[in-house]
Amino acid sequence: MVRRLQPGLVKKLTKQAGIRPHRNGLRYKMHVRQGDTVQVISGDDKGKVGEILRVLPETSRVIVAGVNIRTKHAKPQREGEKGQIVRAEAPLHSSKVMLYSQEKDLASRVCHTYTEDGRKVRMLKKTGELLLPKLKGKGK
Repeated sequence: MVRRLQPGLVKKLTKQAGIRPHRNGLRYKMHVRQGDTVQVISGDDKGKVGEILRVLPETSRVIVAGVNIRTKHAKPQREGEKGQIVRAEAPLHSSKVMLYSQEKDLASRVCHTYTEDGRKVRMLKKTGELLLPKLKGKGK
């Protein structure tokens, strides 16, 4: 849930680096996107590699497949039903993940560069691998 902020406070906070105004409050500038392969660089799951399932720019967090698994005990909702133990990925702060190159098995920072046709694309600094945007659409 996004907290609504007063207009004066939004103006003050947007002067800080990396924070942008949004219609519902503030959003943080993220170095990762949905679908990126990342490696966890700190915490209990350090070293694990997974794909980003969801990005939460309001809190600067990401949900990574197979990382930060939490267990929730769900009570039965109806009579005769059994309770369940549900396992799900919990959000992780974006500063704890680093883009990962599957070709070289190496985590790297990201920079921006231009292709021959003039498009701005992301590039892994250590390997030089280009991270091209995925095409949106069902048919392609």
